[in-house]
Amino acid sequence: MNTINKTSPVANKSLSERDAEYLWHPYTQHKTAAPHIAITRGEGALLWDDKGKEYIDAIASWWVNPFGHSNKFVADAIYKQLTTLEHVLFGGFTHEPAIQVAEKLKEIIPSNQQKFFFSDNGSTAVEIALKVAFQYYYNKGERRTKIIAFENAFHGDTFAAMAASGISFFTEAFSGSLIEVHRIPVPVAGQEEASIKALKELAASGDHAAFIFEPLVQGAAGMVMYAPETLNQLMSICKENGIFTVADEVMTGFGKTGKNFACDYLTVQPDMMCLSKALTAGTIPMSITTFTQELFDGFYDDDVNKALFHGHTFTANPTGCAAALASIELLQQPEMQENIQRINKQHLAFKEKIEKHPRIKTTRVLGVIFALELKTENEESYYGGLRNKLYNHFIDNGIVLRPVGNIIYVLPPYIMSNELLQKVYKTIETAIEEVK
Repeated sequence: MNTINKTSPVANKSLSERDAEYLWHPYTQHKTAAPHIAITRGEGALLWDDKGKEYIDAIASWWVNPFGHSNKFVADAIYKQLTTLEHVLFGGFTHEPAIQVAEKLKEIIPSNQQKFFFSDNGSTAVEIALKVAFQYYYNKGERRTKIIAFENAFHGDTFAAMAASGISFFTEAFSGSLIEVHRIPVPVAGQEEASIKALKELAASGDHAAFIFEPLVQGAAGMVMYAPETLNQLMSICKENGIFTVADEVMTGFGKTGKNFACDYLTVQPDMMCLSKALTAGTIPMSITTFTQELFDGFYDDDVNKALFHGHTFTANPTGCAAALASIELLQQPEMQENIQRINKQHLAFKEKIEKHPRIKTTRVLGVIFALELKTENEESYYGGLRNKLYNHFIDNGIVLRPVGNIIYVLPPYIMSNELLQKVYKTIETAIEEVK
């Protein structure tokens, strides 16, 4: 609702102008960035700005919105909860929505996951997992203070999550202030043995508490994909050496890879899982870290000092839980599962159409995720010139895509129509031809 008085000093300023006066945006160099586009409305797979221009949201607003903007089913669930119980502290109290979320998730996540810890976002879900890994051994009188992660990983922006991440320009300002992380190669085709060898060497030291990974797809690295068979081997090595495995499913979870979770492709189950983003269908910030009974039991003691002293003010927020319950229900509907398979088929057809183009280096598809890598003479930086030209091309054509260097990816809402998908593909084709 617009409550600005017509005589107010801001009455004649655009939303973008008012934004520039006060707001600090993520991943943005404000001195060189263009004015931020002011979005006023969303419906389904579409967004509209304050000038009435329409955009196709082809990345589900950073991978959080699988069922479309302004989804009435989710909105009704949130409204109903708001009129019953909007929030109550989770220290010393509990409530039906949080219990139901755990019960519903228990039905669809790997069977060894038994305990659920709520927090606010993907980074905090990761932070909790790593703290639990370290303290589990501390409670036993052991000191394991290092973790293992993949090269070029991304796990979030809080300190432990940032340390686990391997995209250096995100973290280089904080070097020397982070936990110790040892990296192994991503087991993409041709690098499987190198990855296994590196992990075996690290595991033999006995001082690593956890191995954290984005299962099967590294999102922020440009949708880099690798096979489940090698990940099974890596996880088995960790289990043999007492290293807890942490599956960061913040991006991949809730249908993105074609199954409910990327871990569903595995035969080895992780010790912990990190869930967020699509958990609440792009509505209310919430995350969950799940654990085996063994990990929980490592804190279950007469000594109060062995408890996990971690919490957030809005832990297990009932309204967020209501959104999560609605989101899980939508995901499980046969029509939504059919949508996931439909989009996968559309992606595969587009991949086949363009993969031989002389400007394309590689293409890859998993579930609703499509990515292509353009050939470049020099290594293209994450936010380099080609990336910015591609981004502007898509925005000019009413498509929300955020290329990673020379990699263009599509990760749409599951409800996106074939017609809109074809428009996205066509715009990518023109970008390949025109953007240099």
